Amino acid sequence: MMDEKIIAENIQQSRKQQKMTLQELADKTGLTKGYLSKIERSEKAPPYSTLNKVAGALGVEITDIFKKDIGTTQNRPIVIGKKDDGKIIKESSHYVGYDYIVLAADKPGKNMEPFFIFAPFEFPQMFSHEGEEFIYVLEGTMEFKYGEETYILEAGDHSYFDSRTPHTGRSIGEKRAKLMVVIYFYKRR
Repeated sequence: MMDEKIIAENIQQSRKQQKMTLQELADKTGLTKGYLSKIERSEKAPPYSTLNKVAGALGVEITDIFKKDIGTTQNRPIVIGKKDDGKIIKESSHYVGYDYIVLAADKPGKNMEPFFIFAPFEFPQMFSHEGEEFIYVLEGTMEFKYGEETYILEAGDHSYFDSRTPHTGRSIGEKRAKLMVVIYFYKRR
C-alpha cells in the first residue's frame, strides 16, 4: 500500500514551487480553497477525479503526484507493471470516493490514465471533464449514469464515452464491482 501522505505533500510542494496560492488553485480547479487545504493537510487521498483536476491545474502529470520523489521523472518509452506494484489508494471518511489502484504510474507524458476502481462505491455527484473515458466491468454490477440515461453494466460489459457529459456510477448487488478505467485526455493542460 502506498503512503497516501506523499500525495498531499506532492500537491503542496508542486503548488508552492509554482508560487501558486490555494485560492489560485481553487480558481483553476473549481474546488474550494478550504477543500484544497484539507487535501494538503490530510493523510488520505481524495478521489481520482479530484486528483486529476488538481494535477491538470498544476500542469503536472497525475502520476507525478504519486511518486515518492516528485523530481525524478524519466522519459521512458515503456513501463512494465507487475501485479504487486500497484499503489492502492484507500477511500476515507474525509473524502467521498472509492479505493483505486493507479496503473503505469511511472510513465511520464502519457495521454491515458489507467486505473482500477474496487470497493463498494457510490458517487453522490456527477463528474465531467475534458477527454474520453473507457470503463470495463471486471467483477460485480455497476449502475452507470450518463447524462439523463441510466445503464446497468455487469462483468464483461464496458462503456466508452465523451467525459464532458456529466456521468457517475455506483456498485450495486451483493458482489462489489471492480472496474478498469482508462481516461484519455485529448486536451492537455
